[in-house]
Amino acid sequence: MTTTIPDPFAPTTLGPVTLRNRIIKAATSEGRSPKGLVTDDLIDFHLGFIRGGAGMTTVAYCCVSPEGASAPGQILMSEQALPGLRRLTDAIHAEGGAISAQLGHAGMVASKKITGVTSMGPSKFVNPSSMEYCRAIRREEITMVIEQFGAAARIAVQAGFDAVELHFGHNYLPSSFLSPLLNRRKDDYGGSIENRSRFVREIAQRVREEVGDKIAVIAKISMDDGLPGSIWLNDSIRTAQLLDEDRNLDAIELTQGSSIIRQMYLFRGDVPVSDFAAVVKEPMKTGVRLFGKLALGSFPYKDLYMLDAARQFVPVMKHTKLILLGGITNRGHIDTGMREGFDFVAMGRGLLREPDLANRIREDSTVTSRCIHCNKCMYTVYGRTHCVMEPNDHHGGAPAHDSPYAVDRARLLPLSSVG
Repeated sequence: MTTTIPDPFAPTTLGPVTLRNRIIKAATSEGRSPKGLVTDDLIDFHLGFIRGGAGMTTVAYCCVSPEGASAPGQILMSEQALPGLRRLTDAIHAEGGAISAQLGHAGMVASKKITGVTSMGPSKFVNPSSMEYCRAIRREEITMVIEQFGAAARIAVQAGFDAVELHFGHNYLPSSFLSPLLNRRKDDYGGSIENRSRFVREIAQRVREEVGDKIAVIAKISMDDGLPGSIWLNDSIRTAQLLDEDRNLDAIELTQGSSIIRQMYLFRGDVPVSDFAAVVKEPMKTGVRLFGKLALGSFPYKDLYMLDAARQFVPVMKHTKLILLGGITNRGHIDTGMREGFDFVAMGRGLLREPDLANRIREDSTVTSRCIHCNKCMYTVYGRTHCVMEPNDHHGGAPAHDSPYAVDRARLLPLSSVG
């Protein structure tokens, strides 16, 4: 019996929202909000992907609280940000596209140098990238963070977003609760995977209560984080199953990796150690040169590199759609995702290099992304995220070291996502 493959370029629904196609621009750190507010530069950045054919673009890492920031200049979901956020969503809608806000709390990935406060996670921990101490979150603070996600989602609705993406990946605060390595709690938020999944389930429930059926709710979940003894498929599949049973999510975007250490497990491909070293001060510069590759890890790139893990989730989902990420660069990859049972594909690095890639693939099925996975876009997060192979493109910008805050960063900070 032949299964019909959905047309990835035909309109489809994501919860209460209709998207013009199944291509989503994945969240990638932007560096275009130096005061934590929307800028014309940020609007132009996202318009490029929508005009280039993506059905929906994702605004990377909108903080649910000031202490939840993972880098300088990230948007804080607040009343102050509303006018700019409305300008952004209006601009995207005027071009026929949809837009999602990625909501996150960095937890142990946050730095006191940025937030002014000690970071927190499920248990005490020392971040090996920043060498900063992370304290254990208190029970009442768990409730507070859940409410902060709800309040941020409310801002997203008011601002006109079509969706929110709850960042449950990469060992940020919600993700760290899922890890048996990082979560050593003795209460009902620790121990079994059911207990460790409690926090993300409560966040998803609170967000759904807040937004109702006004917008779509997506969660980004790490299938595994590449850390020995940490998140692995057997547990993450169970977390996804529990979230699916709750029916508070419209879709789950499957990812991999950690923002604490071995960050290249998420990206795969070349490790731009010398480029990272160029944008930090001594003594960090020497440390990056000597130990950067060891800290970041080295993992070969291959097309569709998350598919083997992601396909394990397809039979588990009964109510929730799935978004495939990782090494998707041409029509054949997109069709493979559809054939495997995924409802959407998310693209990151390919669209950073060619914002019009979706249109070009739609018009010519033989087109393949020109991204070579050199990963030099990673170090541009210290300035304005862009593809260094396109220096004349309007998405590019000044060298990362010209950023007013770049050289003060004390650890390696990767993009939020890839593709």
